[in-house]
Order: sequence, then structure tokens, then C-alpha cells
Amino acid sequence: MPKETTPIGRIHISPNAVATIAYRATLESYGVVGLAPRNFAAELANSISHDPTLGVAVRYDGEMIDIEVHVIVEYGTRVAAVAESVASTVRFHVEKALGLKVNSVNVHVAGLRISNED
Repeated sequence: MPKETTPIGRIHISPNAVATIAYRATLESYGVVGLAPRNFAAELANSISHDPTLGVAVRYDGEMIDIEVHVIVEYGTRVAAVAESVASTVRFHVEKALGLKVNSVNVHVAGLRISNED
């Protein structure tokens, strides 16, 4: 991840910190009811450790940040609109917090959830 040297020392931002920002931004998005594990291994690891970045993967190539988010969407919402909203919200929050350019935000809709209609 990005490293910056200042007169008083170095600053290193971990991928886990970026994933946490993306996780929080995703949960704020309209139509998202939760995040889904990326694969079975991630689901198993989360059941043991309760990872706060469930469903988020971050890659950094030295210049740009690539983020993948796996979401569960509320049934009855426009899936494409929700995915677009998640991508723009995540991009905004990460760029604002880090001051770095986000290359891509890929949103994978892993499922739909129907709310209780009481």
C-alpha cells in the first residue's frame, strides 16, 4: 500500500484499512442490506475471526487502488442503480480519506434479501 515519508517518519496505509473504509461506505449505500463473503474460505474464516472487512478485497499496484465489493441487495430495488451507487460511494469515501486515486470499484451482487413486511 502507499508509503509516504515525512520529516518525522513514514506513513504506511494497510490494505485492511482501505477495506474497512470501503466496508463502511458500502453499508451506508441505499439498497444494501449486507456484504457477502468473497468465497467459501472467506466465509469460514469470518465465522472464526469476525473479520470487519467481509466481502471487500483491495489490490494496490503502486499507483492505483482496485476494490471489489460483494453485496447483498434489498429485493425490490433496482440492482443496477444500487451497484452504481455503491461504486460511487466507495470511490468517494476512499479517495477522500486517503487522497489517492481509486482505479476501479467492482461491485458483485451476491444475492437478494426480502425484508419482513409487517
